[in-house]
Amino acid sequence: MPYPLKVIVIKAHPDEAELYAGGTCARLADKGAAVKFLSLTNGDAGHYEMARKPLKRRRAREAYAAARHLGVLDYEILDIHDGELISDLAIRKAIIASVRRWQADLVITFHDEQPGHIDNRMAGRAVRDASGFFTNGNVVPAYPPLAAAPICLKMTDYGALSTHRHEVVVDVDASIERKLKACGEHATQFYEFAPFERGFLDRVPASEDWAIRRQFILTHWHEFMSADPMREAMLVKYGPERGAAIAYAESFQLADYGRETSATEVHDILGI
Repeated sequence: MPYPLKVIVIKAHPDEAELYAGGTCARLADKGAAVKFLSLTNGDAGHYEMARKPLKRRRAREAYAAARHLGVLDYEILDIHDGELISDLAIRKAIIASVRRWQADLVITFHDEQPGHIDNRMAGRAVRDASGFFTNGNVVPAYPPLAAAPICLKMTDYGALSTHRHEVVVDVDASIERKLKACGEHATQFYEFAPFERGFLDRVPASEDWAIRRQFILTHWHEFMSADPMREAMLVKYGPERGAAIAYAESFQLADYGRETSATEVHDILGI
């Protein structure tokens, strides 16, 4: 089946594409784009009680359930230990192979220089390191090279909030429910590990009622949901009336690698 746009989101752990780019990916899938998520680790360190092996299996199940909410067609998880990601030759080849198999037009990943989780930083660095070889058939020759370099964008995470530039902005009001449900599938992270690490485990809803759990995610991850931090860019893109009314949004920064482009061109290509 031909697709108007093929997108791959490359992150360090299962759950991150959902939180930082899930609304955008759901909207793109609605328009017929083929969306893939690639997690460079299996997430097997992300818990305060579970051991690595059962956690790895559980996080994979969570990821596949989340993908269904967003219309993601493929969810690839590399079997690399959480907390041990390095931008080395093996991971570079794995990224090149995955991007080529998907024949990606657009690659979204993390910033490669920011504080926070070292795996996230390594994921961004590994994509940067791999990007120069996507069209070079002599590198990883088992997979046909891309005919043209893909556009590359950087999504934010908690370590990049202070430096991330809101260059490409997307209204996700229409897809926020699916984004929240995708996040909610990652129970190990949103209802267990992150609340434990951040000191609000006692506030996790005991009720399974979705309205209550939805509000819990919105409250504690508000900075990755709200359009307020990027309001100025929203007003420019969508105009004063709509730009002021948008409640939920995601933003991306143009990478200084991949195909040279502009925010205007990316907005036109995304068409959302």
